[in-house]
Amino acid sequence: MDWMDPFSVLFLLALTLAFLWKMSRSWNGSSHRLPPGPKALPLIGNLHQMDLKRPYRTMLQFSKQYGPVYRIQLGWQKMVVLAGYEAVKEALVNQGDAFADRPHVPIFDDQRGGHGILFSNGEVWKVMRRFTISTLRDYGMGKKPIEDRIIEECSFLLQKFESFNGKPFETTTVVNGAASNIIVSILLGKRLEYEDPTFKRLLHMLREDVKLLGSRSVLLYNTFPALGFLFGARKTIIDNLKEMRDFIQAAFIERLNVLDENDQRSFIDAFLIRQKEEKNKNQSNGFFHSENLKAVVNDLFAAGTESATTTLRWGLLLMMKYPEIQRKVQEEMTKVIGSAQPRIEHRAKLPYTDAVVHEIQRFGNISPTAAPHVTNADVTLGGYFIPKGTHIVPLLYSVLYDESQWEKPFKFYPEHFLDSDGKFIKRDAFLPFSAGRRVCAGETLAKMELFLFFTSLLQRFTFQPAPGTSKEDLDLTPVSGITLYPMPYRICAVSRF
Repeated sequence: MDWMDPFSVLFLLALTLAFLWKMSRSWNGSSHRLPPGPKALPLIGNLHQMDLKRPYRTMLQFSKQYGPVYRIQLGWQKMVVLAGYEAVKEALVNQGDAFADRPHVPIFDDQRGGHGILFSNGEVWKVMRRFTISTLRDYGMGKKPIEDRIIEECSFLLQKFESFNGKPFETTTVVNGAASNIIVSILLGKRLEYEDPTFKRLLHMLREDVKLLGSRSVLLYNTFPALGFLFGARKTIIDNLKEMRDFIQAAFIERLNVLDENDQRSFIDAFLIRQKEEKNKNQSNGFFHSENLKAVVNDLFAAGTESATTTLRWGLLLMMKYPEIQRKVQEEMTKVIGSAQPRIEHRAKLPYTDAVVHEIQRFGNISPTAAPHVTNADVTLGGYFIPKGTHIVPLLYSVLYDESQWEKPFKFYPEHFLDSDGKFIKRDAFLPFSAGRRVCAGETLAKMELFLFFTSLLQRFTFQPAPGTSKEDLDLTPVSGITLYPMPYRICAVSRF
């Protein structure tokens, strides 16, 4: 490797110092009342104080000292953390427009380049999100057509669980395949077999990315992107992305070859038809190009698979851990619907079961921090001035475990969602899908999936720990990735019929 000459080194050093000085001036030179926060060291900021495996824990501790709106610094990136329901609601809902954009995060810039939904801004985000929500609704999101697809997938999942004959097995691969097939059927117009090698490879890459995106290596890369060559996790993520995009490219070429405008069968079909319409109108600067298609499909596949899979796995673990709650769910279902196939219409008649599903989502806390936001205007929040362009971290962990909002926040307690008469109640601080303009586009679909999968499984099986393992042995400590998922566990699905 050739080293730069001394003049170039000094020039780059001067540029870096000027940049850091400018960043510092945007905060420290302000005459406004800025959020408080821990003292930051030169270059590393507050990295030395962070639990790099579980940064959300450190952020929660800081909030107890500095309040619900405070600032920290990672490297030279200054950011404001929002802790507790009131602060998150005020920012994302009450002042949602000012907090609606995404910041530049190196690993996501590498992955998406400003395309898709999750980390795009401006017109790209507006057009892609509007098209996605409209198309998901066209394909039945929240309606009977999607409900029927989920119920069909439930039957395959039940068969798979039945095949273990009550013997212990690990849930990740099976549950992953079932949950993923719902979004896959929407994207591709068909389901994939659990043992399909390509499907297994896609799910393996997704699980690998979930783990790596929440790793110390990626946190350090996002903090010091110029040192990216030192972090192997980044290369693995980029390699996985290329393989995923090659699969999507092949899928949309396959759909293009059989495309029938009068018989749209998938999300990709709908996108390709819009793409064709733009070309016919000579809209060379349109949004429906292949890069956006790959990014949107990748966004939907990842989000649609990970949230449902992880929540269901938490649900099964918690039913083993708390068999008395599992028994109460089964008793309610037996009394209300008997052996009939659970459907969404039954949810209102199953208040305890519905409360358990919601409590699994709250207690599981699978997204401890919402995807980061950035202010697109100067704003005042909690009496503090936050400049335009500030990186914002909504700490959902602090909302779902907010001691002012939940009676027993650190306990698995379905009664959080029941009134004194045992009727289901909605809770304002229930924000597992975030809130405001960037709320999860697939929230309705995810809720339907969770209810139908959970009730179908609990109706057919009683879940018990593997022989030699007691409920006390079951560990609820999460594994940290970009989401929080349970440690691997083995489970016995004992048929109830």
